[in-house]
Amino acid sequence: MLYEFVKRVIDLIGASVGLGISAPICLVAYVLIKLDSPGPVVFSQERISKGGKTFKLYKFRSMIDDAENILYADPKLLKEYESNSYKIKNDPRLTRIGKFLRKSSIDEIPQLWNVLMGDMSLVGPRAYRPVELANQQEVYPETKKYVSTLLRVKPGVTGPWQVAGRSKINFEQRVRMDAEYASRMSLAYDFLILLKTIPAVLSAEGAG
Repeated sequence: MLYEFVKRVIDLIGASVGLGISAPICLVAYVLIKLDSPGPVVFSQERISKGGKTFKLYKFRSMIDDAENILYADPKLLKEYESNSYKIKNDPRLTRIGKFLRKSSIDEIPQLWNVLMGDMSLVGPRAYRPVELANQQEVYPETKKYVSTLLRVKPGVTGPWQVAGRSKINFEQRVRMDAEYASRMSLAYDFLILLKTIPAVLSAEGAG
């Protein structure tokens, strides 16, 4: 398909240029993360790509080390996490520099490496966690048809939900938007989302 070929070429060029331009920012982020708290600089987490294939998504670490185990050891925190579309307001596990990385979306830069490897695209649906998709479809049974549709394409570094509120949008709204993208995607639509991403990142709307 011509669209898929052109989209892949754009992904390769865009990710390569993006990593080159952001290299100084990545270097500063590396130093700040190392100085701020113990643990790895880059964090990886299992996510789902096209066709249900799993892959390791990379981000700059914005939380304290062992944040996952801390979450599941705290019933109150876990309840908020699972009942709020896998988001925690004022998450106590965020580090000082992590809050800035999240707000500025700098923590997302390593995902450009995922784009180069072919697991992600510059534009696409959210890269969901397997446990998130499984559990949230139980909470919102009507979303199963949307999830089936959005898994037909690669997830993106940015996408329709990221430019429309990010953390403010719940799971049902998110997968509906992602499924709509998967159904109508085109180069023009991708370009529009990329343009909208710039003000969304600068305003930090819904980030966190």
